[in-house]
Amino acid sequence: MTTTTSAPTVHGSGEEKPGLSQGQIVRKRFIGNTAAVTSLVVFVLILALAYTAGGFFGIPGWWKYSHNEVNDLLNGGRPTLQLFPFSLGEHPFGQDRLGRDTFAQTMRGVQISVTVMFIIGIVGGTIGVVVGALAGYFRGWVDNALMRMTDVVIVIPLIILAAVLGQVASRSVAANLQPLVLGLMVGLIAWTGLARLVRAEFLSLREREFVDAARIAGASSSRIIFRHILPNAVGVIIVFVTLSMSSAILLETSLSYIGMGVKAPDVSLGLLISQNQEAFSTRPWLFWWPGMFIVAICLCINFIGDGLRDAFDPRQKKFNAKKARDTTAGPRKSAGPQAKEQ
Repeated sequence: MTTTTSAPTVHGSGEEKPGLSQGQIVRKRFIGNTAAVTSLVVFVLILALAYTAGGFFGIPGWWKYSHNEVNDLLNGGRPTLQLFPFSLGEHPFGQDRLGRDTFAQTMRGVQISVTVMFIIGIVGGTIGVVVGALAGYFRGWVDNALMRMTDVVIVIPLIILAAVLGQVASRSVAANLQPLVLGLMVGLIAWTGLARLVRAEFLSLREREFVDAARIAGASSSRIIFRHILPNAVGVIIVFVTLSMSSAILLETSLSYIGMGVKAPDVSLGLLISQNQEAFSTRPWLFWWPGMFIVAICLCINFIGDGLRDAFDPRQKKFNAKKARDTTAGPRKSAGPQAKEQ
């Protein structure tokens, strides 16, 4: 008597494939986006360069000059960076008219600008999610009150409101805390767009069957909001927050450029451009290096946001021309001999 074992069900490729979770699907789609992955790598390298060169949290970096250290001018302050053969030299990004090292200043500017950007994204994202979730779920007078408050904030130009709040708050804190306070103040008013987006998502999701099932099971409103509806809207939230962080660093740059943001003795990328704008024609390296890092960071954040949007959106599907051509040509080739026999 022989026993036979049943083979696993075959589905197209000849082997049974386990189902993928939502997180695995998003990660696979994101990794398949070359521009997004490349931008993420470049952004991480920029952060690693800035924080290892300038140091952080009291830990000294590997670069020998600090951002506010005055040195003797060498070679008229011109950059000593060489590509062939590669050499950093004494001052790779050059020096300003006081002899301060531009490389150290730029790395410190990247640290401050990115820190302010993340604070704005976290604070603004948290407020926007809470306001939008409450308005979209409860509707009625709660929705009207929160949306009218949102309309009031939207009416006031963001850069003017951020400049006033940042200026008032920075006067009462120490110099090393001014960037943190600036990010906090701007984050308190940079949530309106996310609030409207989350409200629209909640208005749609609250009518789904799983919400009715949770409500019938006796779940509280807070549990339904944060444990059932919010996880289904997290993709939209992550994408919007990521893209808004690019606008946040441009806003910080604008505030520092007009003198309403980060102030000396600390530096940011916008402040460096503001301080060196008069030297654009005579010493352009003082202007171009901070500007290049601003452009690089903004492009990286935008490409990462686009990659996250495509990864979270199930309607986005990468078109493979070779696969489509082979699929179309396959049936024609198989039908060829049969047609000849007839």
